[in-house]
Amino acid sequence: MLTVHVIFNAHLDPIWLWPWHAGIDEALSTCRSACERLDANPDVCFSQGEAWVYHQVERLDPGLFKRIREHIAAGRWEIIGGWWTQPDCNFPGEIGIRHQIQTGREYFLDTFGQFPEIGFNPDSFGHNASLPRIMNEFGQKKYVFMRPQEHEKSLPARLFRWHGVGGGELTTFRIARAYCCREMKEDFLRACTTELPEGIEHTACFCGVGDHGGGPTETLIRQIRELAAETKDLKIVFSTAKRFFDAIAGQEDKLPVVEGELQHHAIGCYTVHRAGKVALKAATQRLRQVETAFEKYPEILKDCVDSTAGTPSLHLRNHWRNVVFHQFHDTLGGTCLPSAYRHVQNELGAAEEWGNAMLNDVLRIRMRQLPDDEHQRIMLYNASDCVYDGWMEVEPWMGLRGWHDEFGVFDEQNQPVPFQKIMNESLTGGNRLAIRVKVAPGQIMALHIDNKKKELFEEPSFTGDTHCMGNQLGAGVALYPPEMVVGSWSFALPDVILYPDTSDTWSHGIDRYLEQDETLPVWGVPQVLNDGKHVREIAQRGRIGNSDLLRRFRIYSDTGALELSFRVDWQEHNKVLKLVMPMQAYGDKRTDGIPGGCIERAQDGAERPVRDWTKIPLDAEESLAIVSPDIFALDATKDRLRLTMLRSPQMAHHDPYPGGRLDGRYSDRGEHDFRFWFMAGEDITPEKLDQLATMMQRPLITADYTRGMKPVM
Repeated sequence: MLTVHVIFNAHLDPIWLWPWHAGIDEALSTCRSACERLDANPDVCFSQGEAWVYHQVERLDPGLFKRIREHIAAGRWEIIGGWWTQPDCNFPGEIGIRHQIQTGREYFLDTFGQFPEIGFNPDSFGHNASLPRIMNEFGQKKYVFMRPQEHEKSLPARLFRWHGVGGGELTTFRIARAYCCREMKEDFLRACTTELPEGIEHTACFCGVGDHGGGPTETLIRQIRELAAETKDLKIVFSTAKRFFDAIAGQEDKLPVVEGELQHHAIGCYTVHRAGKVALKAATQRLRQVETAFEKYPEILKDCVDSTAGTPSLHLRNHWRNVVFHQFHDTLGGTCLPSAYRHVQNELGAAEEWGNAMLNDVLRIRMRQLPDDEHQRIMLYNASDCVYDGWMEVEPWMGLRGWHDEFGVFDEQNQPVPFQKIMNESLTGGNRLAIRVKVAPGQIMALHIDNKKKELFEEPSFTGDTHCMGNQLGAGVALYPPEMVVGSWSFALPDVILYPDTSDTWSHGIDRYLEQDETLPVWGVPQVLNDGKHVREIAQRGRIGNSDLLRRFRIYSDTGALELSFRVDWQEHNKVLKLVMPMQAYGDKRTDGIPGGCIERAQDGAERPVRDWTKIPLDAEESLAIVSPDIFALDATKDRLRLTMLRSPQMAHHDPYPGGRLDGRYSDRGEHDFRFWFMAGEDITPEKLDQLATMMQRPLITADYTRGMKPVM
C-alpha cells in the first residue's frame, strides 16, 4: 500500500505584496500558531525552513522561541531547507548561493546544533544545474521543489536523482499541485500519488496555509484525519520531509536520473525591477572583495576597527545576511510592491558602500608602508581573487600642475605603461586616463607619473573615421552600412529593438517574447569621443519609442574584441527592449554562463536566465562570445540572438487580474547602463569569459599618493 506523508509547512514570503515589517509579523504569528497546533495535536508535526524566520522569532519573542526549541527537541518541529531564505536559484551567482547556504548553516549550527540535509525551495522559479554540486559540498543530499510544474517541464517521475553540472547528485522530489492549501480535498492529496517510479511505496503531500503564513489549521488536521479513516487504498500519516526521505532510503537505484537544469517558471522575473538586481550584484561583489582583502591581509583587521561601530567581521556577517535575504525569489524577481523596494535598495546600497569603504581603507592602510617618492603615484589595488588583466580608467588629481603632454605613466620597474588621456567624466575639466595594466589577485601596484621620459610604444594603426573604425587585430565597426567585425568574422551590427509585451510582472504563461510589431531606433550623427593611439571611441544619440538612447563603440589597440555600451532612458509601458544580433549559428546549441559554471542549451527561441556571458558556435572550431554582467536573460535561434535589456509591465500585476490601473507604476523608469564585449575565435574558454566578467564587476580600487613629492610653487 502506498504511504502518503502529509507534511505541514507554511510558505512565508517575507516581502511580496506587503513590506518587510509585515513579513516579520507573519513569521511570528505563523510560528505561534504552529506551536499551538502541535500542543493541541500530539501526533502532528510541522516543518519550517528559513533561518531568517527563526532569527526574527529569537530576537523578538524569546518565549515563543523556547517553545519552538522544545518541539524541535521532541522531534515534532522539523528544520528543513536550512538556507537563510528561499532564494531565486538562477540569479545570485555561485558566490551568492554559497553565502545563502552558508549563512543559514552557520545560524542553525550555532543555534540548534544541526543543519538539515534536505534543501527546500518549493516556490523558487527555476533551479540552476550547479545546485547538486554546491549543495553536496554543504552536506545536503536531498531536495524538494515545485516550480517548474508539470505543465512547464516534463520529468520522468516525481521522485528522481538529479545530476548537476560539474558533479553532484540530489535525491529530488517535485511537489504536486501546490505547497500549501486552506482545505484538504481528496483530489489534492491524490495528486502526489501520480508519476512515482515503479516500486516506490512512499510519497509526500505538502500542505498548510502559505504565502502570508499560517501553517496547519484545525480544519486541515480534521480533514486529513477523516481522509485517513475513509481512504482504503492509501496509508495517510502526519510526517516530516526527513521521515519521507528516510522511508525511501536504499531505493535510489529505482529512481530515474535527470541531468542538467530544472527550468523554467516566470521568465519575466529576470528582466523586471532591474535596479534591485544591479544592487544585489554590486553588493555581492563588494562583500566578496572584502573577504578576499581580509584573507590576504588579516593583520589589517585591527586597523579597520571603529570602536564605536563594532568589528569588521560582525559588519561583514550582518551585511551578508541582508544580501542573502534580498535574494528571496519574489524580491529579486521584481514582483513585490513598488513601495517595498525602498527597504531593499537601502540595505543593498548600505552593504555595497560599506564594502567600498573597507576596500579603500585597506588600500590606504597598506600605502603607509611604502617609502617616499618624488613622483606622484597612482595606486591600484586588485581586491579580488582573480587577476585583473586589461584596461582601467582613473582620474589622478594633478593639483596646480595640471596634466602636460610630456607626462608618462611608469610601473614599479620604471618601465612605461600604455596609457591614453581620454574624455573626462566631468564637463568642466579633469585628467581621466585609460591605462593598460595586469594586477595579480590581491596585489597593490604603484604607478608613477614622470615628465622626463617618453613612452616606447609603437603607434597602433587605427583606421577609419566617425562612421567606420577598426584595428589590425580584427576589431571593427561600421555604422553606414551597419556592420561589425570581430576576429575574422563579419556580422550585422547588433541593435536595440522594442516589442510589445502584454504579459504580467512575472510573464506568466509564456516561454518567450513575440517578434512582431517591432519598433526600430532612430540614430543621430555619430561623434568621436576618444581618438588616440590606444583607445578609439565613437558615440551616437538615438531614440526608440518614448526612450532616449546613447550608444558607444570602443576599440582598444591590443585586442580584437569590441566593446559596445548603451545608456537607455527607459520611459515605456508594456514593452520589452532587446539587443538583437542577426547571425548564422553553427549547430543548434549554445553555451550560457550559469551560477558556478556553464551549460549547453538548445537554440530554440525560449527565454532563459543567463549569468554574465553566452557563447555561440560559428563553425566547427570558432565561436562568438558576448560578455555582459548587465544582462540577465536572453533567447536565441540559429538565425539570431536577442539579449533582453528592459521590460515595462505594471509592478505587482499578477494574472488573471487585468492590470492597467491608472495609479499603477511601470517598472524601471529612468536611466540604465549596459556594457557588452564581443569576441570571436578558437580559444574562447569559459575561464576567460568568467575572468572578463569578474573584471567588469570588480574595478580596481585606486588612490592618489603624493607623499615625498616636492611642493608645487
